[in-house]
Amino acid sequence: METPVRMQLRNATAIDISKQLVQLRQTGGIVTQGRVLTLVVCTDGPRGLEAAITAAIGASREHPCRVIVVGRGRAGGEPRMDAEIRIGGDAGASEVLILALHGPLADHQESVIVPFLLPDTPVVVWWPNTPPEVPAADPVGRLAVRRLTDATNSSRPMAEIVSRLSGYTPGDTDLAWGRITYWRALLVSALDQPPFEPVESALVSGLGSEPAVDLLAGWLASRIDGPVQRAVGDLRVELRTRTQTISLERPQDGRVATLRRTGKPDSLITLARRDSSECLAEELRRLDPDEVYHSALTALSKVEYV
Repeated sequence: METPVRMQLRNATAIDISKQLVQLRQTGGIVTQGRVLTLVVCTDGPRGLEAAITAAIGASREHPCRVIVVGRGRAGGEPRMDAEIRIGGDAGASEVLILALHGPLADHQESVIVPFLLPDTPVVVWWPNTPPEVPAADPVGRLAVRRLTDATNSSRPMAEIVSRLSGYTPGDTDLAWGRITYWRALLVSALDQPPFEPVESALVSGLGSEPAVDLLAGWLASRIDGPVQRAVGDLRVELRTRTQTISLERPQDGRVATLRRTGKPDSLITLARRDSSECLAEELRRLDPDEVYHSALTALSKVEYV
C-alpha cells in the first residue's frame, strides 16, 4: 500500500500542485500508471464534502482513478485556490485533489480542472448535491463521457428525478438508479419461472423522499402494458399476472427482503440498501449511455401516484 500522504497548499496555482504530484511520485513511489479514469466531483461547498470524498475513494478501490473534488470557497475577495492532496492509506486506489475556489475563480471550474485530467483516460463528472439543469451543457459536464447526479440528496427528490428527463443527454445517470439494480434483477428472476405470464399491473410503494422508488415504478411502466401505481408507505413491489401475485418487500432500514409468490413458500433474500460508493462503482463499470435508465425516466409520466 502507498504511504499515506495529506498535503495542504494555500493560495496555490496549477503549477504548484502539479509540481507536488511529480515530487510525490519521485520521492514516495506514488504512481499514476493503472489509473483508468478521472473522476471529477463537483460540490456546493463543505456540505456533504467528506461523504462525497469517502464514496469516491470507495469506488476507486474497484476503479483506480484520480479524484478531483472541486467546490466553492468564499464568494468575495480576490480569486484564489486552496488545495489538499491525499494519496495512499485511506485514499484507496486513487489520488485525491481537493480544490477550494474562492472569489471569481469559482465560476471557472472547468479551466481549473483541465490541467489535472489524466491524459488518454475518460472523464466522469459527479454532482452529489445540486446538479446543473442540463449536465451535458455545463462547462465541466462537457469534459465528461458520463455525468452522474444523485436526486436522493435533493430537498425535493421526486421533483428532482422527474426533472432529469428534460435535461437528459446520453451519458447521464442518477445514482438512485443504481440503488434499485438488485431489486430489478430479483423481479426479473421471479418472472422468469413458470407459468411465464405477462405482468398485468404493478404497485410500487416506499418513502416519498426516495427517488429510487420512483425510478423503479418508471422502469416497470416502461416494461409492462398494464397500469403501474406508486404509493407512499412500506417498501414493497407487487406484480400481478393472470394467475399469481409476486411481491418483494423489505423493512425500510432492514437488510433482508421477503419474496412471495402465489402458491409457493416465501424466500428470504439479503437486500440491504446500497450506499453511494456501491452505486458510484457500478456506474463507473460502464461508460456507454444507459438506455434503460432513459426509458425509465421517459415512462415516469405513465406512473399513477396514489
